[in-house]
Amino acid sequence: MEQIRQFVSAILAGFMIGMGGTVFLSLDNKALGACMFGVGLFTVVIFRLQLYTGKIGYVPFEKKEYALELLLTWLGNFCGTVLIAKCVQNTRILTEDMLNKVITMAQTKLEDNLLSIFILSIFCGILMFIAVDTFREQQGSTIKVIAVFIPVMVFILSGFEHVVANMYYFAMAKTWSFHTMIALLVMTAGNSVGGMIIPVYQKIFHLRT
Repeated sequence: MEQIRQFVSAILAGFMIGMGGTVFLSLDNKALGACMFGVGLFTVVIFRLQLYTGKIGYVPFEKKEYALELLLTWLGNFCGTVLIAKCVQNTRILTEDMLNKVITMAQTKLEDNLLSIFILSIFCGILMFIAVDTFREQQGSTIKVIAVFIPVMVFILSGFEHVVANMYYFAMAKTWSFHTMIALLVMTAGNSVGGMIIPVYQKIFHLRT
């Protein structure tokens, strides 16, 4: 039953990240769109939903059974992003400009080389751990909100790669292929490495148990 809950929670998390992606695609102002995208992650942390990039950083502190939870989370996130993409594609808000924008984004990402994708994904993974862990560990509502929205804005405006957000963009652009899946796996690996950099440092120097 717990695994079912985790999977459903992961679907909801993917759906919410897709909702953030939808508002980002809908706005012409990139900075404002990047800020509004943060609503997706804010919902995830408020309701403690299962988001892969929010969970991977805690691997150094978890038992081996955590691997199954991460797999369920990744699959659930994928389902959630595809689901909201299908929903948006059947609404009036999907304009030609919005569609062209996401197709261009998807093509740019998929035409990049895998090393570049991996490095950009590491950068994003670092920011996602900072966002989620600061929200969890720090006191005070102001710093919690800042911790969620600022890292999200940074990774979007910098062009870093977030595997779950890209699941949504690829679903919206309908750019599914073998290469797309390889790119997603590379993004997953990069987000994972980035997400664990600070926790591994904390573990090695006994700054956290």
